[in-house]
Amino acid sequence: MERVLLIAGGGLPAELEFSALLAALEASGPPVEAAVKDLEVFSGATPPPGYDLGTEIDGVLRAADTRGWDTFHLVGYSGGGASALAFAAARPERLESLALVEPAWAGNWGWTDAHRAHWERLRALESLPPFEFLPAFLGLHVGPGAEVSPPFDPSAPPPPWVANRPAGIHAIVGACLAHDLDRSALAAFGKPVYYALGGLSNQDEFGEIATKLAGVFPDFRREEFPDRHHLDPPHLAEPERVAESLRALWNRASERRETQRLPQL
Repeated sequence: MERVLLIAGGGLPAELEFSALLAALEASGPPVEAAVKDLEVFSGATPPPGYDLGTEIDGVLRAADTRGWDTFHLVGYSGGGASALAFAAARPERLESLALVEPAWAGNWGWTDAHRAHWERLRALESLPPFEFLPAFLGLHVGPGAEVSPPFDPSAPPPPWVANRPAGIHAIVGACLAHDLDRSALAAFGKPVYYALGGLSNQDEFGEIATKLAGVFPDFRREEFPDRHHLDPPHLAEPERVAESLRALWNRASERRETQRLPQL
């Protein structure tokens, strides 16, 4: 049975973020042992003391070790994708495959001028009040003309999980910019990697990251969802298609394992 850990980003809680995808996986093939996880930065009312991406790496390890998983598949969306990349570089021996849905960051090297300008716009939002910051921050992740719906009813009181989002997002942005993502470790990551990209997302952010990672990972496959964007992501809007792609990724990982077991002639 495939074991998979799915890490949410800075929007919906993990149970809501991945509910449709888990249902699609359950309906599409053999059983999967799956667990969902929120970022460690959202584990309390404020970010943990000394928070950095090492905190997220440790949190993934705890989630896997608690379940007795020596190896597993890792799926990360947005900030969860950034953490998944950091984990793949730090602990590649624990992973069977890596799936990324528009990771919010992929190292501080190889940025184009457009990508750098995008990050400057993100940092410029830090002075906004918390509940002005969140919609402005999310809006920078979509491309021109994308229709954006709020993640919750703006006419009703915000759900409790919204309260720690602004401070947590500020913290993870700073943690990414301070983290030295080891490019050579990613280049040595021989397991299969999948990248889902929305055609209506901000291409200066997520399109550039996809192109950059395609030149780093040795076994990298990109899939575009033309009608999707970062706030209407593939795993929520087209869960059956993403489930099929993940199963194909896991089959590639299984074939790789079988090849490695074959005796060398």
